[in-house]
Amino acid sequence: MVKINKIYTRTGDDGTTGLVDGSRLPKHALRMQAVGDVDEANAAIGMAAVVAGGDLSADLTRLQNDLFDLGADLATPLGGIGGEDFAPSEMVLRIVPAQATWIETRIDALNAHLQPLTSFVLPGGSELAARLHVARTVARRAERSMTALAASEPVNPAALAFVNRLSDYLFTAARLANDGGNHDVLWTPGANR
Repeated sequence: MVKINKIYTRTGDDGTTGLVDGSRLPKHALRMQAVGDVDEANAAIGMAAVVAGGDLSADLTRLQNDLFDLGADLATPLGGIGGEDFAPSEMVLRIVPAQATWIETRIDALNAHLQPLTSFVLPGGSELAARLHVARTVARRAERSMTALAASEPVNPAALAFVNRLSDYLFTAARLANDGGNHDVLWTPGANR
């Protein structure tokens, strides 16, 4: 259980932030960029969740919780508490393959209710779809930050799969929010030449 007694600690006043293993990094480090982009994706999903209902609302809340897991995973580099692999333990929270598999299962379930795509979809349509598209683009940014980090130091492969599936889910959910794709705003190539 997490217990937070004080919001400000002053430990970051020097431009650094603490990781789970006790080490500190500059706030502009690639790892912290990835953590911040995951946090922003979580907030964007929260903006969609406030207007969603039913199963979609429950899915979004579950994904927000998983994004906190992802932030904890990213804040625990290999070595120190994390050991030399990405196995979760009582002391180390890691994304596991089952979290990406759950997203795939939900995408398949939502996709069963959608019209086939006939063109690329423009972000928009209903308010909920527009919010989900914003969340999708922020999730893609988080993925880019995570892959940039992975180019220079180890990142949990299950975490990379999870964030990739997340944006796919958000795209599919946005189409569902547009009356099963019936009210998607479709791209018309060269329409304004």
